[in-house]
Amino acid sequence: MTIGAFDPILHLPALQVVTPLIGATICALIRQRHICMALMIAVTVVTALISLALLMHVQWSGTISYALGGFEPPLGIEYRVDTANALMLVLIALVGALVAIYAPRSLADEIPAERQGWFTSVYLICLAGLLGMAITGDAFNAFVFMEISSLAMYTLIALGRDRRALVAAFQYLVIGTIGATFYVIGVGFLFLMTGSLNFYDMAQLLGDVESQRPLIAGLGFITIGLGLKFAMFPLHLWLPNAYAYAPTMATAFIASTATKVALYLLFRFWFSIYGGSFVLTMSPAAAVITVVAVLAMILCSLSAIWQINVKRMLAYSSVAQVGYILLGVGLMTEIGVAGGLSHIFNHALIKCCLFLAIGCVFYATGVTKTENLAGIGRVMPFTMGAFVIAGLGLIGVPGTAGFVSKWMLIQGAAEQEQWWLVGVIVISSVLAVFYIGRVVEVAWFRAPVVVIHRKVPGEMLAITLAMAAAIIFFGISTDLNAEVATVAARELLAGWGAANGS
Repeated sequence: MTIGAFDPILHLPALQVVTPLIGATICALIRQRHICMALMIAVTVVTALISLALLMHVQWSGTISYALGGFEPPLGIEYRVDTANALMLVLIALVGALVAIYAPRSLADEIPAERQGWFTSVYLICLAGLLGMAITGDAFNAFVFMEISSLAMYTLIALGRDRRALVAAFQYLVIGTIGATFYVIGVGFLFLMTGSLNFYDMAQLLGDVESQRPLIAGLGFITIGLGLKFAMFPLHLWLPNAYAYAPTMATAFIASTATKVALYLLFRFWFSIYGGSFVLTMSPAAAVITVVAVLAMILCSLSAIWQINVKRMLAYSSVAQVGYILLGVGLMTEIGVAGGLSHIFNHALIKCCLFLAIGCVFYATGVTKTENLAGIGRVMPFTMGAFVIAGLGLIGVPGTAGFVSKWMLIQGAAEQEQWWLVGVIVISSVLAVFYIGRVVEVAWFRAPVVVIHRKVPGEMLAITLAMAAAIIFFGISTDLNAEVATVAARELLAGWGAANGS
């Protein structure tokens, strides 16, 4: 639906992005640590409530179209909210709020006091950029928000105490800039052939384009550009150092949201825009994506096994889990796409919980190497209990959120009788048993040697346990992570279904 003048939620789409931007501006002007921390929490909570309101409105009344600047789309910039990006808005905003509540004591330990006000401002800018990427219906506007969030992420990583964080941020900057350039080139091809930058308008116009080569080139550039952003194998070399040396709060937030938004944008281009054209069926794009996904799932899981730093282990695990999501793209069926979208949501919860748990351990002990965590489960049972639950979700044990999306992907592969893909999913999950199991064995089954320097603050532990509870909840109640994802997949594939006469 198009929002009218008397709609009670008239400006919620704009407020979804503007709210954190206003908060970031105030934090940058004030820079008083305690005030900025409180403001960051308040702003992120309000942002999360707005995202929930938008999701409920979309479920009740359908797609929202919001025109900015007084110019109607496709000439003007449009914020377009359907089930797929409403789910992403909820994910980004909720994770942003929970991480913000977790953050104050963690930041006080990892960031110099004079930088903490700036950190909160940059964090809110990053949140605004990611929300903008998800909500916009304009390809170039998505690029603008992509760069806003990326510049903020480079800063978040670089503000870590470890000097290696500066190198990691610079590596990410170089790779991210290349990715953004590829994305813009791809969008340029689409604009050249359609004369429009509006997602919905481009999707309508692509069917009338006679020359398909520029469309194929555009899809390739966009896929590689976004692939650099979400660490698609083998374009993931920036990610391990970024996750390992960034402040805990930044790592948890980036791992849970930034790569997921870029993946969502890939889904949007592949299905909402290209879905109605013959490019996807006549080109080997789906097969290439499937091969890349399989390599990521196996090779990066193997790499995770050999890591001695838990944060680096989880970083390589993230690349492997991106493989599962890409597999949903490659399957190009409703259940496969739904499984990929569901795994975006589920993996965000799981990986956030894992990094928050390790953040609690680091706060209490100052160590993150596996060998230094002997017996930590006995002295920090609640924290490591949350780690175990999240680890089981990462493996895909029934009763956890991770199982739901993996099962959907298995169903998608079986539906197409691609049994070898079912085997790959099982093998990759078994490999996850090894690297998660190694941490569990050291933490719970060895004599304690780790020294606890201080008690973990209640809010840090509470948020970590809440994330673990959510992993179990969404493994049992699948209304949001599976059913909404299925509706979103159906919407994304609408053009695809029409193109195939279904």
